[in-house]
Order: sequence, then structure tokens, then C-alpha cells
Amino acid sequence: MSRKPKKGYFVRGQFVAEGSELDLEYKRELKGGLDGPSRTELKRESTELQDLGTDLLTLRKDLMEGLVLPDKLVDGLAEAKRITNFEGKRRQMQFIGKQMRLLSPETLQAVREALDIQRLGSAKDTQALHLAEAWRDRLIADDEAVGEWIAHYPQTDMQQLRALVRQARKDAVPVSNAAVSQGLAPRQGRAYRELFKLVRSVLTGGESDHTPNETEDE
Repeated sequence: MSRKPKKGYFVRGQFVAEGSELDLEYKRELKGGLDGPSRTELKRESTELQDLGTDLLTLRKDLMEGLVLPDKLVDGLAEAKRITNFEGKRRQMQFIGKQMRLLSPETLQAVREALDIQRLGSAKDTQALHLAEAWRDRLIADDEAVGEWIAHYPQTDMQQLRALVRQARKDAVPVSNAAVSQGLAPRQGRAYRELFKLVRSVLTGGESDHTPNETEDE
């Protein structure tokens, strides 16, 4: 009595019997992997990685140098920065997205951490800027604020501080009601700007007082 042939099919020269583990695995793949991530989840992950690649374009040089990235991705990012054509840029970002999907989970985590460091640094700089502006305005407007500042920051050059405060007060031009209604502000003198720089330098522990977001009236 002849044996009844098994039902199945061939894949790359290999016979796959229906109902076998290999058959079930192939069927799961054809259906998008019911036991794995859904198509929506895969699309969301792909979008997140492409956005991460876009954020990499803004990463500071020192933080970028701390990452271990494939040459293809590094070259792709450099090329994306040079491209100005909209369609060319779009295609290049798609390429970068594909390269991002090839990175290991450890490398992706390192990228996220580097971007977080940059964001936290920017937020800290902005906070320091606003604090320096608030102290400058208080020092000019209120004698008691000068005493508070000296109590909090005794390392300040007191002679320079008092001289700048006095000069900034002299330079201040009263704003008329008409100017206020038009949203106009008086032009500030050099002492006003120098006082801000002194205050910010003390608040940041003597770091550079130049801030890209700082706007000064000339």
C-alpha cells in the first residue's frame, strides 16, 4: 500500500508540509506577522526613526563626534545639509530614515541621549538668559535689589556693578504715554547692556556671556 503524499509546497527548493511549524511561520509572515508588531506599529516606528534622523541634522558637532555611526549615515547626513532642493531633500531624508532603521538599539539610545543633552542645554541657557534679564531690570529699578544681589553673589566686582547701575539709571529715558501706546521702548545705553553681561557672567559661573538669542539695541 502506497503512502499518501503529504500536502505542501516548495520554498526555495525546500518542501514545506502544511501544518508544520515552518508552514505556520511563513503564513504569519505573509499576514504581516500576527504575533509580531502590527503594520501601524511598524509605520509609527519608521516615522519616529526618520524624525530622529532629521533631528540629527541639528546635533552639535561635539555631541555628534561622541556617537559611533555608520559611514553611510554620516555621509548621508552631511549630504542632506548641502541639499537645498525640496524633492532632493525629501529623497535624502528617506535614505537617512532607512539607515536609521539599521542601527542597533544601543546606538539609537545613544542618539536619543545626545539629542536630550542638547535640548536640556538649550533650555538651561534660555532660563539663565531670562534670570539675568530679570536681575538687570531689578538692579536698575530698586536700590534694595543691589543689596540682595551682593548678599547672594559676594564674588561680584561690587565697584563695577554699582557704576553700571548708576550709569544705566542715568541713561534711562522716560517713555511717554504715546510711545507706550505704540508699543515702543526707549533705546538703552551701553551700561544697560554691560550690566546684563556682568549679571549673566556671575549667574553662569563666569562662562561666556555671549548668547545667540540675546538681542541688544545699538
